[in-house]
Amino acid sequence: DVGISKALCMKQHLARVFPEATVEAVNALYEAEREEELLAGQPDFVIDAIDNIDTKVHLLAACHRRNIPVLCSGGAGGKADPSKVRVGDLAESVADPLCRAVRTQLRKNHNITRGIPVLMSTEKQRCDLVWSGDGDDMSNYQVVPNFRVRTIPVLGPIPAVFGMACAAYVLTQLAEQPFHSDPIIPLKMDQYETLYHRLVSRAEDKWGVSQVHVDQEDVVYIVKELYGGRSARSEPRPGKGLHRTTHDLELTLWDASRPAEVDNLVLLTRDEADIHDAMSLAELETSEPVFFAHVERALRKSRRENGFPGDHRW
Repeated sequence: DVGISKALCMKQHLARVFPEATVEAVNALYEAEREEELLAGQPDFVIDAIDNIDTKVHLLAACHRRNIPVLCSGGAGGKADPSKVRVGDLAESVADPLCRAVRTQLRKNHNITRGIPVLMSTEKQRCDLVWSGDGDDMSNYQVVPNFRVRTIPVLGPIPAVFGMACAAYVLTQLAEQPFHSDPIIPLKMDQYETLYHRLVSRAEDKWGVSQVHVDQEDVVYIVKELYGGRSARSEPRPGKGLHRTTHDLELTLWDASRPAEVDNLVLLTRDEADIHDAMSLAELETSEPVFFAHVERALRKSRRENGFPGDHRW
């Protein structure tokens, strides 16, 4: 395979493994000027595995603007622990130097602060970029113009872990069976306890009932597994990148006609919860179909995993 482009090499490999697949190998760098050529046809999904910041930013911004689903892969260099690989939101990418730089450029140049999923390692980078050409002009070492020269050492298995994780994420998204990584910043048990007590208080104050049909373990499941420790709306918070705090989060009824059960609770900020309580599900489905479908998927997951029968919307 020496001397063959990576795109062509992968096409040949896939032809041996799965000859029924139709693979179009394009041996080209993504550049802003080639956006229309490379993104035409509304792809089902794009994996951004670029390690050049400017090019990476252009691609992510283009996908965001065109409403093309995209997964941004962070840096595998200088990492060694495969158990630290997580999928999170762009706003949480402080643990990865490459993603952190991308996030800054997306915010400054494209006003994008969140809403792009990022695959990253939460492990602290073990070494910095390497440059061995001291005293020389870096541009003399560029393979192509405007591309990086300095590199970072990579432990062989880690890029493969990143690649497999990217593939798993995209396949589950396309199959509408998404997985949810543990929060980048994990919540502590006392935070779950606080959310449980807020739910009990809300039931008494807002709904006039003294009992909820969930316990603290159920709250852990709902908050962590269904909503990833954040409001289901995940609205941007200016100047606040990482927000695994629960100080303004509350669980409230999704369907006000049903009791507080593990498949009928949505995690929102306090203000969002108050607004939600004042609306009917029919109004919400009409006015915000994307948000409605997002929460319905989470609650179907809860019914499936907790052994509840079919559709409880009655």
